[in-house]
Amino acid sequence: MHDDGHFDERIAARYDAASADMYERAVVDPVVDVLAGLAGSGRALELGIGTGRIALPLARRGVLVHGIDVSTAMVARLRAKPGGDAVGVTIGDLASTRVDGSFDVVYLVFNTIMNVTAQAQQVACFRNAAAHLAPGGHFVVEVIVPDLRRLPPGETIRAFHLSETHWGIDEYDVTQQRLVSHHVEVVDGRLERFAIPCRYVWPAELDLMAEIAGLQLRERWAGWGQEPFTSESRAHVSLWRKP
Repeated sequence: MHDDGHFDERIAARYDAASADMYERAVVDPVVDVLAGLAGSGRALELGIGTGRIALPLARRGVLVHGIDVSTAMVARLRAKPGGDAVGVTIGDLASTRVDGSFDVVYLVFNTIMNVTAQAQQVACFRNAAAHLAPGGHFVVEVIVPDLRRLPPGETIRAFHLSETHWGIDEYDVTQQRLVSHHVEVVDGRLERFAIPCRYVWPAELDLMAEIAGLQLRERWAGWGQEPFTSESRAHVSLWRKP
């Protein structure tokens, strides 16, 4: 039986609604602008394509998009959307699954690199991305900067979202560079809980993974609007180039 990982039918069924703000055009368009510019008339590969938040609008720009994802439940949502049948998807893990051909841009957005929960597998993910890239192509990663400065000494718990219908709490293990993202939601008048394990990763650590994979850092921004990355940035978009 196929394992959908932590994004099974229960999560997939409400994923888009729970992330509705990430589907706003003001959020999506800058991402697609950057990726479409990097892809040009070539092909794009999304690692962790999910329900197609980025892949579908990128495909509507005329870019040939393929995706890799471990979750059949998430991909089923993509398939059900207009244009979903035009995007190729291969079911498998991000670290080892291969797709035929080469790509001008491989991308991994919305903190998905953190869902790869072991350092060795994150390194393998970079190697897999590099293996899919054509010479001169780019690997693009969007991910948060670990927020440990907001974690008081001796504490392991930090609330990151509180509303009337959703509570989000991160539980840190700083010795293993891991966290578990706990979510409690009100669904049809009842409380439901789910938890997603993650491995947070630092920008310099990602650069070393890229170097191991034979990639070179080209740009690092604080966001898709290409804002300068500083010591106060809470996230980054990084582009590594294959020589």
